[in-house]
Amino acid sequence: MKSVAIVETGQCVTHSRVVSLFPNFLSFTLPKKYTQNKKMAGVETVFKSRGACASSSHTLNMCFVVVVLLGIPSVMSQSLSFTENDIKVLQEEVYQIKLLQTGAYNTSLKVAATIQHPDIVQLDPQTLDIPAGGGDTSYDISAHGISPGHSEIYFTVTPDGYVQKDALFLRITVMISKALNYVSYIVGWVYFAAWSVSFYPQIYTNYSRKSVVGLNFDFLALNIMGFTMYSLFNCGLYFSKAIQINYFNRFPRGLNPVQLNDVFFSTHAAFATIITITQCCIYEREGQRVSTVARSILATMFLVVIITGILSVAHVIEWLDFLYYCSYIKLFITFIKYLPQAIMNYRRKSTVGWSIGNIILDFTGGFLSIFQMVVNAYNYNDWVSFFGDFTKFGLGLFSLAFDIFFMLQHYVFYREAKEFVRVNSSDERSDASSSSDGREYVVLVQNWNADEKKYDLEAKA
Repeated sequence: MKSVAIVETGQCVTHSRVVSLFPNFLSFTLPKKYTQNKKMAGVETVFKSRGACASSSHTLNMCFVVVVLLGIPSVMSQSLSFTENDIKVLQEEVYQIKLLQTGAYNTSLKVAATIQHPDIVQLDPQTLDIPAGGGDTSYDISAHGISPGHSEIYFTVTPDGYVQKDALFLRITVMISKALNYVSYIVGWVYFAAWSVSFYPQIYTNYSRKSVVGLNFDFLALNIMGFTMYSLFNCGLYFSKAIQINYFNRFPRGLNPVQLNDVFFSTHAAFATIITITQCCIYEREGQRVSTVARSILATMFLVVIITGILSVAHVIEWLDFLYYCSYIKLFITFIKYLPQAIMNYRRKSTVGWSIGNIILDFTGGFLSIFQMVVNAYNYNDWVSFFGDFTKFGLGLFSLAFDIFFMLQHYVFYREAKEFVRVNSSDERSDASSSSDGREYVVLVQNWNADEKKYDLEAKA
């Protein structure tokens, strides 16, 4: 890259001076006393000596050096962009796309499209000539859906330097049916609602019983950690402009993966879990506490968060990487968080205290989530993504498997288990009934705790 140094010394400059080395340079502003045209090209540094110039006859006591970088076209006042980058087109449909031009270029440009999968979508025209000197305008491009699928389209602009690389791109999805697209949209909101409401049956159960006996504290501890990490990830990518810039620098043709409903779900889930934990501090819990194993796992996760946070503050890693570590913690917790509750139900031979409503709603959300993936895979002919996204698909199946296991525990394995009403002491419960022959049967339940319940049966005439 060439450069020119302009040095003024030994002479007073009382009028404005123009430095024009190329017609389309980056702009730089000097004091009006020293320049008439404030738009100079790519100025790197200006050095000023002490003193001031009193008149044109006085000796200039100020020295400045302007380093001009040649050959860099202006990208500040002109731009090319599409009105939308992510487009869904029906098969055999022609969809109109608008390319917007802002400002005027001092030379003509040629925009050429490169289509990733020409058998999925075609553009007309595939090349555009943008004349020099034109003002704000728009250009129509037709996208013709050929067959179902996804295709990226990127554009090259010649001559180079007038449009930022990777700034022009399209992601076009060709679908079989708009009806299936609406079904997918509705299903998405239904499972979002089911997952959001799924926290409240447990809260209601705790409130109505005034007890959290039967609810595993390890499950709650892992849950609050997981949803806190999930909230950090979603809020960081949705609200932080700096992190968004970092994300788009890393994935120039990407879209923000976090939407407003993701932020709402994660923060709401954390809030609902905090309510449940508060109930554990208020209601009867039979001495239950978070296990040593769970504490060790949580301590390790906190250590990872602290270390990666320090590395982010020290600029060793990007804040985006810190958020990714938070998301990995959430994924790991999703794999293990149901185990403590399932083991506890097995040891107690009962699901009393563990809300089955929570499980039914969670199963509904998980089933509809996978159903949506199937609908989209068929509608977009994208079975590779369906089976290729192992994390989402695997986690969905894993959660469904645990939900089915919990329903078996509740409705099949331990369906005869019941909760007895406290009558006299803290360690004895009874349930009395009369038979048709006049004999009264009393069931005494002793040694009730969070791990097991033992009971003795005694018949009295």
